[in-house]
Amino acid sequence: MTTTTYTVAGMTCGHCVSSVTEEVGAVPGVTGVDVDLATGRVSVDSDGPVDAAAITAAVAEAGYEVVTPS
Repeated sequence: MTTTTYTVAGMTCGHCVSSVTEEVGAVPGVTGVDVDLATGRVSVDSDGPVDAAAITAAVAEAGYEVVTPS
């Protein structure tokens, strides 16, 4: 299993967390998503590498911006 962490700007509430979780969770290959509202960190679990551009696009679809992949 692979875990990649991204920092996302603009999330302020539980609805934000739900939106990001839903959009990122729909990316092919993603097996789990954990969003920490306090830090803005989004941890993405997958069975193998997932295209960072797909994650960034999913976050944008939810209405937020990936600041930095870590």
